[in-house]
Amino acid sequence: MTTPILTANGDSQRKASGWKTLTLFLIPVLLLISVIALFWFTSGAGLNVEPAAPIESVAFERTILKPGIIELHLQNTSPQEIQLAQININDAIVPYVVSPDETLPRLARATVRIPYPWVQGNVYNITVFSANSIPFQTTIDVAAETKNANVNTLLSFTLIGLYVGVIPIFLGILWFPALRLMGARTFTFLMAVTVGLLIFLGIDATSEALEQANELGGPFQGVGLVGIGIVGTVVLLDAISRRQVGVKRSDGDQRLTIATMIAIGIGLHNLGEGLAIGAAYSVGAAALGAFLVIGFIIQNITEGLGIIAPIVKDNPSWRKLVQLGVIGGAPAIAGAWAGGLINSQPLAVLFLAVGAGAVFEVVWEIAKLIQKDTAKGPMPLTIFAGIVAGMLMLYATGIFIK
Repeated sequence: MTTPILTANGDSQRKASGWKTLTLFLIPVLLLISVIALFWFTSGAGLNVEPAAPIESVAFERTILKPGIIELHLQNTSPQEIQLAQININDAIVPYVVSPDETLPRLARATVRIPYPWVQGNVYNITVFSANSIPFQTTIDVAAETKNANVNTLLSFTLIGLYVGVIPIFLGILWFPALRLMGARTFTFLMAVTVGLLIFLGIDATSEALEQANELGGPFQGVGLVGIGIVGTVVLLDAISRRQVGVKRSDGDQRLTIATMIAIGIGLHNLGEGLAIGAAYSVGAAALGAFLVIGFIIQNITEGLGIIAPIVKDNPSWRKLVQLGVIGGAPAIAGAWAGGLINSQPLAVLFLAVGAGAVFEVVWEIAKLIQKDTAKGPMPLTIFAGIVAGMLMLYATGIFIK
């Protein structure tokens, strides 16, 4: 009879302790709210400082061209509302219609529809003026009708993703039988080449992410978004790797895990490549798109080599090799879809940052594997030569792309 009483007393004590903890936690929060309210209602501590000029900014999310129509998708990224007042195209004032309204609250989006007889292949400089005469500019480098989302368009972007991601990576995986005939020093060299490839990919992805982050509006905090993508991915993959280390597995299984992580990192990077190609085609830059496709095909065959390098000593099934190739290459298809049909800058920045973070984490994992395999014979010059060779390979192929 006494046990239920003790249990009830214990539950009551736990509830009381929980309420006490919650109260102690909320006290600083409520005081913080009070301080913010005091600052707000006293007009900034009584200083009443007004900006010398309106602080206004607009992000051009997408430009869509239809026969006789230019459509601008805008977002107000300034700290205050903005009213659109005038639009110039190549220094000529043009009529326009804004939906839902010419007045955009902070972070609100609007679609500007401009009846305009644009000409295929021409360049158009567009300036949008606010009611405070603040100009916001965008440029159509090569005028071409925007592709709509339909079966044929999706099929075309799927083929581009296959050309860029899947096919070259599988061609790189076909080196597997030849690599198995090579010795231990060659294996170490190939692992170092993989590290060099991934380091270069990570640096390139970070640079691209920061470049696109600078084009985002202030509220999106582009550099912070890059940091979240890189750090978050590194920490997540490291946590997954540490959990797997706790499970007793053979050396072959550990090397296969690293190969899978490499494929994931390269796949995320190829997602960013697909975004770039899809975006190029979506704005009518077909020549640039074709150039990117050819360049990425040349570059990505080396990525297939990087995927299989950790498992050269083992005997993975062809089914497993096919899985690795799909993981590394297929994201290029999704990237081409997103770049060609959605064209979201924040999404592109985040994908590039996630890809960079995944690549850097994989570099760390491969470095530990190399250290383990070369414990008896370090081979520092071999490792140095491999890393530099890997970076130079992508630098050389990048000349065809940049």
